[in-house]
Amino acid sequence: MDQKYYSTIEAAKILHVSRVAVLKSIKNGRLKAERVGKNYIISHHDLLEALGKSIGQRKKENIDKVLSKALKEYGDTFKLLGRE
Repeated sequence: MDQKYYSTIEAAKILHVSRVAVLKSIKNGRLKAERVGKNYIISHHDLLEALGKSIGQRKKENIDKVLSKALKEYGDTFKLLGRE
């Protein structure tokens, strides 16, 4: 499978932010990137995730955890609401 990668400049144009903002997102861990020499490259999938067009594994795990907690705490209430 041929995976597309973007430079920080290309990612900045796609995300409509500055290159500095992309670099800050990478440093803060909000945008996953790989270091190649002195530069970073961002995979197509990770860029889609940053755009909100895809859900990453970490976000999916957080959603599942919140859903499980809500069902445990409010399961009976959800059942009652479903009957209405």
